[in-house]
Amino acid sequence: MVYLTLLICFIASIIITPFVKKLAIRIGAVDKPNQRKVHQKIMPRLGGLAIYISFIIGLLVLRPDDALTWPIVIGSLIIIITGVLDDLVELSAKYKLLGQIAAAVVVILGGVQLEYITVPLIGELNFGIFSIPLTLIWIVGITNAINLIDGLDGLAAGVSSIALITISGMAIIKGDPFVVSIGFIVLGSTLGFLLYNFHPAKIFMGDTGALFLGYMIAVLSLLGFKNITMISLIIPVIILGVPISDTFFAIIRRIVNKQPLSAPDKSHLHHCLLRLGFSHSQTVLLIYAMAAMFGLAAIILSQATVWGAILLIGLLIVGIELVVEKIGLVNNDYKPLLKMVKAPKKM
Repeated sequence: MVYLTLLICFIASIIITPFVKKLAIRIGAVDKPNQRKVHQKIMPRLGGLAIYISFIIGLLVLRPDDALTWPIVIGSLIIIITGVLDDLVELSAKYKLLGQIAAAVVVILGGVQLEYITVPLIGELNFGIFSIPLTLIWIVGITNAINLIDGLDGLAAGVSSIALITISGMAIIKGDPFVVSIGFIVLGSTLGFLLYNFHPAKIFMGDTGALFLGYMIAVLSLLGFKNITMISLIIPVIILGVPISDTFFAIIRRIVNKQPLSAPDKSHLHHCLLRLGFSHSQTVLLIYAMAAMFGLAAIILSQATVWGAILLIGLLIVGIELVVEKIGLVNNDYKPLLKMVKAPKKM
């Protein structure tokens, strides 16, 4: 039934998206070109609404029997309202953040919390009063990370789909039917929309879609990996390696260049790859490949010993740093590792 629901959501999204496109144009929810954006013409940007409606259809079909279903529905509705308003009138960062916090609080009160982890050689580490703020930071952080990578046709939808496949696949291995059900519903809804969103896009998902996908991925990753070992806690971080690393180095870039953290720029991962000469589609597919590699690494990590996991994490960190320096993700002068490798040996 879960696989059938995935197919229903996929077909529903394909049918609904053209109607949402017409609605977006009619009500003025469009994205206009500017110096920061890659597209050159006005585009409808309410596509996330089609993903959400298909998601609700999937829930009505499958009817997952879990106490967290309603908190997730209510929280996601708050996120959708926030996204729709932003796509219509461009909310200030303060109001967008308030909407994200409200949505996060709903699922936290519903029981989604990171309460403790088991640290090797130390034992159980209980977060106590820090459980709620840590969970809140995770949900809001991942929600915004997906939003930040939504800069090319099909990029956020594709990377989110890869993350959802990984999370759902690992939930199948763990025997967690609720995470599998919700993950597949969101996946089917996103893949249907992606048919219209891949380059050249006919519609953008807008903040409506990017915030919704970020929120759902954040919640699902917490449900799938909460209250476990420290190594396992790193798994969702690795699954979301592309958006998290892009966001992290965006913060570093702004600190190094002495810019406000909220300052927009054209130096994200996809911008850097475009400047290196890759085409629009090649850049998106290359980032898909990166996301898939992170997903595969997460699956390997879940089966590894502690020392094997530490080695894999170390290799990933070095690999990420080398890519960052090579493509100039911080700036063209930030190359500490490459300079260290190229430094001449003293006699």
